Amino acid sequence: VQLQASGGGLVQTGGSLRLSCATSGFAFDDYAIGWFRQAPGKEREEVACIASSDAKTYYPASAKGRFTVSSGNTNRIVYLQMNNLKPEDSAIYYCATAPEDNGVGCLWDEYDYWGQGTQVTVSS
Repeated sequence: VQLQASGGGLVQTGGSLRLSCATSGFAFDDYAIGWFRQAPGKEREEVACIASSDAKTYYPASAKGRFTVSSGNTNRIVYLQMNNLKPEDSAIYYCATAPEDNGVGCLWDEYDYWGQGTQVTVSS
């Protein structure tokens, strides 16, 4: 199982970024993909999750209306579109995966396999 996150960078407050998570090595349609982030000195937190089987999504309150997760099932890439970024969104963003048949939700400790992370920095 491999996941590789990319697309991070430096952006000004109010700007946008699109992160990509390229996946391989597992039955994509049977797994959920989650985006999580961790800032220095803070706990890892969920950003968005999507079930590959039916494209059902979940967002925490901090991401609703600003972030959109989508899945390109044919190319096995999961995207995270982030709009109206704020300095508090600065963190390392990770994508991760877990089998859907385990009843996986969107908590980071439910996810088994992780990519290496991509840095997002939002300047004020």
